[in-house]
Amino acid sequence: MGTPSAENADDRSPREERGQTRITTSIGGSVSGQVAVGNDNTQIQTSGPVSSATEADLVELRQAVDALKAQVAAQAPPEKRSAAVERLDELHEAMTASKPKLSTMEYVRDWFVKNIPTMAGAVTAVVINPIVGKLVQAGGDALVAEFHHRFGPPG
Repeated sequence: MGTPSAENADDRSPREERGQTRITTSIGGSVSGQVAVGNDNTQIQTSGPVSSATEADLVELRQAVDALKAQVAAQAPPEKRSAAVERLDELHEAMTASKPKLSTMEYVRDWFVKNIPTMAGAVTAVVINPIVGKLVQAGGDALVAEFHHRFGPPG
């Protein structure tokens, strides 16, 4: 990392003549992180993801899962209804966890594909809901990449 240096007096700008120093820097190689060059800089770093999903979003997501449960009650074979409702409760918990549990989301979707394929599309629609996208995004770039790997990129 370069070091600040004052230039020769012959090369001074009007700003430098008022007592301000010209600062130069050179950054190269494999560098990552924050850099501040100049006078009176302030850097602020936040840690931990913050969910951009609102309470209203979470209520809307709960309503989508409840609507799916109603659809299960009306359309699923009687011998699979109870298990399907349990899977949907697992799905809701996985989506709204502090860090969404993608493996559970994938498992639930795959369970419907195998056991009640006529409802797999409706389950997938809830999984790829934009509100779920907000929750996943709050988990960071790695979680978003894994979500895209498991469920496909946004379309």
